[in-house]
Amino acid sequence: MSSTGAAKRRFGGTVAQIRAALGFYKVFAYTTGVLLLLLVIELVIRYGFQSVLMAGGNDASTGAAHGFGFAAVAEDGSFSVTGGFNLSTAVLIVHGWMYVIYLIADFRLWSLMRWPFSKFILIALGGVVPFLSFFVERKIHAQTLAEIDANPQASKRY
Repeated sequence: MSSTGAAKRRFGGTVAQIRAALGFYKVFAYTTGVLLLLLVIELVIRYGFQSVLMAGGNDASTGAAHGFGFAAVAEDGSFSVTGGFNLSTAVLIVHGWMYVIYLIADFRLWSLMRWPFSKFILIALGGVVPFLSFFVERKIHAQTLAEIDANPQASKRY
């Protein structure tokens, strides 16, 4: 406590570390947000139109080459294209791994800023609610810079 009775704000790292963590968070907030939107589109196509996006392979009934496009999903879960690369599944996997990295970026920024745990959860939700990551990123970015500017003495000195 200072002589005025107010608690001093302390960060968990230097301003340079916080700015680097903020940049890392920003990149993965946008990456995760875009991939989440692709995931939503993929799920609408898969469950709304019973199709998946495939690259390559052969038509299961005719044996003709299938270049790039949608393939029907049968009731038993099989595709109308054999072989090839399922881009719909790739979107699921890539989004999952990008979300893991997003959580690491979230944790790094949260721990350096020494925010309450509720803020960590709010930031984490940005990667699972469509469009939320874009709004949360803008708010967190502005808050972080404002806190750094308002508390120049709060960073660690190494």
